[in-house]
Amino acid sequence: MAATNEKLTPAMKQFSKFKQKYPDCILFFRMGDFYETFYEDAKTCSRVCGLTLTSRSKGSNPIPLAGVPYHAVEGYLKKMLQAGYKVAVCEQVEDPKTAKGVVKRDVVRIVTPGTITDDILLNAKEDNFLCAVSLGTKRQAAISWVDISTGHFFVQDLPEGKLLDELLRLSPAECLLPDRRGELFEAEIRKLAADVEQLTRAIVTERPAWYFDPYQARQRLLKHFGTATLEGFGISDEDDGLIPAAGAIIEYLNETQKTTLGHIQSLKKINRKNFLQIDPATLRSLEILRTIRTETQKGSLLDCLDETLTGMGARKFRNWLCMPLCDLSAIELRQDAVEELKNTDTKLADIRKLLSALADPERIAARISTFRATPRDLVALAATLRRIPSLRETLQQFSADLLVRLAGRCDSMDELADLLEAAIEPHCPSHLRDGGVIRAGFSEELDRLRSISKDGQSWLRQYQKRQAEQTGIRNLRIGYNRVFGYYIEISRSAADKVPPDYVRKQTIKNAERYITDELKEYETQALSADEKALELEQQLFEDVRCQSAQYVSRLQALADTLAQCDCLAALAYLAKRRSYIRPKLTNGTELLITDGKHPVVAETLGPEFVPNDIELGGKAGDYLIVTGPNMSGKSTYIRQVALLVLMAQTGSFILAKDATIGLVDRIFTRVGASDELVRGQSTFMVEMTETANIINNATEKSLVILDEVGRGTSTYDGLALAWAITEHIANKLKCRTLFATHYHELTELAELFTNVKNCNVAVREWMDEVVFLHKILPGGTDKSYGIHVAKLAGVPKSILDRSKEILEELESTFAKEATGEHLSRHKTKQPDKDSLFVQKHKSVLKKLSSIDINNLTPIEAINLLEEIRKEINNQ
Repeated sequence: MAATNEKLTPAMKQFSKFKQKYPDCILFFRMGDFYETFYEDAKTCSRVCGLTLTSRSKGSNPIPLAGVPYHAVEGYLKKMLQAGYKVAVCEQVEDPKTAKGVVKRDVVRIVTPGTITDDILLNAKEDNFLCAVSLGTKRQAAISWVDISTGHFFVQDLPEGKLLDELLRLSPAECLLPDRRGELFEAEIRKLAADVEQLTRAIVTERPAWYFDPYQARQRLLKHFGTATLEGFGISDEDDGLIPAAGAIIEYLNETQKTTLGHIQSLKKINRKNFLQIDPATLRSLEILRTIRTETQKGSLLDCLDETLTGMGARKFRNWLCMPLCDLSAIELRQDAVEELKNTDTKLADIRKLLSALADPERIAARISTFRATPRDLVALAATLRRIPSLRETLQQFSADLLVRLAGRCDSMDELADLLEAAIEPHCPSHLRDGGVIRAGFSEELDRLRSISKDGQSWLRQYQKRQAEQTGIRNLRIGYNRVFGYYIEISRSAADKVPPDYVRKQTIKNAERYITDELKEYETQALSADEKALELEQQLFEDVRCQSAQYVSRLQALADTLAQCDCLAALAYLAKRRSYIRPKLTNGTELLITDGKHPVVAETLGPEFVPNDIELGGKAGDYLIVTGPNMSGKSTYIRQVALLVLMAQTGSFILAKDATIGLVDRIFTRVGASDELVRGQSTFMVEMTETANIINNATEKSLVILDEVGRGTSTYDGLALAWAITEHIANKLKCRTLFATHYHELTELAELFTNVKNCNVAVREWMDEVVFLHKILPGGTDKSYGIHVAKLAGVPKSILDRSKEILEELESTFAKEATGEHLSRHKTKQPDKDSLFVQKHKSVLKKLSSIDINNLTPIEAINLLEEIRKEINNQ
């Protein structure tokens, strides 16, 4: 800092002490009606929040200063968090009026991206996760994550190689890692920290190694939950690897929140085998949460399907899409509920109308538990609880098992609703500091204080009238000054009528001024009534909040019920509005869809979208090779199949005429060719890495989507790899697979493997034009129509014409070689003589001219080409 502590004021010394304690935070230091920042913090706030940078002192070492008004702090906190900063909020913890010396202050909360509870700072439709990672032996790791705004707390063990994938799926706001210095896994943590910062939106927060100590972490968890063991959460003594990450989260929340965490009431161990597993590559390739092009939700599957009406419903629906079910009975429970809701127009509309008026009791419960609930939170909660009986009554009219269960869980908590309605003014201000929160009639003492404050003049008039009648002094009047306060003024001519209980306080010309015990008592009450009323309101509000905190677990259970209702009603509304059908799910491996459509593209194109069938599994074969022109719809078709399967296992109806789907344990995709330069991986490296992941982890219950595998390298290398990959999947894995490719040679595999089938996308050629019909037909094709696509893209005609010439020559190369002709003679406008290539490689050309191409298999051709390549390189 620019100045030493000896030269600082007491307040600035206080600031320096807290800044040294929280060096990695921006310190918001409360001074009166502002939160002030100083030194580098002030410069940072000025830049991030657009504040004017001033200085606290003049002279040779002015202290940079930037402040924000206390009543608008949430907006500035949001800007700081979005910029990746943490903020320590330092409050005045005693009344400045009664303070002796500098006002006592303390940091009451550290606001970080992963520890937000305020609505204004959160996205209502998305979870806001704080996660922690611990590395173990045998290449194993554990990850724990919590959303403090809802109380959901999870832990999972997984191979170290899958750690980054899980982080990408969770998309946390903040990630806790052990301090890498001297750590056993220092190199691994350093690499993980770099990957997290580069590839996710999370900020990395390092904490001392003792945060992650297994023994201390276990004791911390036991203390938090008030239990003697963690077995009630499904965590045994053999699950020691899970403990450090979960314990580190609790320690960090205690460090930053400095309040109770009563709403975090359980720790759920996640077993991914219970869900259809979707890795980050698949989430991205299928554009489930965000589109590839814009990286926004608009245009994604979630955007297309989400018809929920509440924040908690939207968060659960997002979770359903990311973690579809693998249990047939659980899926059918959802399907039965969606079907019955879909078939009852009026009841479905009633349910959605009720849901649309609900607040978010899940997040309100968290704020109640952490002492951050606002008056309007409690008003909204009361209104939500009052609507629960109507929702319960409507749900009780259904027979689907899941809806019956949800009806039984509609806990209206009438006693809590009664308390909140009686205590809180319906149109109260947003903050308690403004007063006017507690409802009239809830507290007699508060009503009296308010009456004194509001009706003071009326009381004085009544008191003056009463005194004049009692004394017979008609010109008696009540006055006030700052020296004596309230007084009774009587002219000297009436001095003989002054009662004995009047106490003379002042003599002025022609009059005397008196006080009485009753007037003095009123003065004391009147002058402090506002202050006392506000203080009492704060006490009463805190009492109400404490009573409400006893209902947190019930509120969380209700929120889960309402979220499920919202999701099921949304799926029913979606199915009815778009004419979706109920797919039949089985434990087999069949995949039969008639007239299926891509849910997102079909919604955009409407009736113009061409439906297609898919028949895989069993006698139909496991492996489908899809060939056809660019832009004909191959990629849309294979993605469509994956999305329809995902939707079906979510419990949703799907866009098709009919469907029977054997349950899938994982969806793998190798789609697109985007370089991951940040990770130092080229297109082809990413392609092969994702393909290796498929080969090593797919089972016979998996669904594999491959799009143009092998195109990231040379044609022959790519073809050889695509051929070998297809052979391996078809012969060894035997899982349902769709492979869209331009390697037309792969269609010959259908003759070698009984479980491999070919299909192609239909086109029509007319007058040198190509019409894409977007219809999938049996059999392969040997044309890609790339030049026609180039024409559609606006490539100049001169290039198109030249491309056609070269294409014709390339297609006839082998035939011309048999008669001694070669494309190289016609490539450029050179004199009619052997080119340098012909002169240098006559032996190669001789070998080519002797080839019997009609009896040459693709593998033999590839091997021959490799020999020729080596020979040319040697020459």
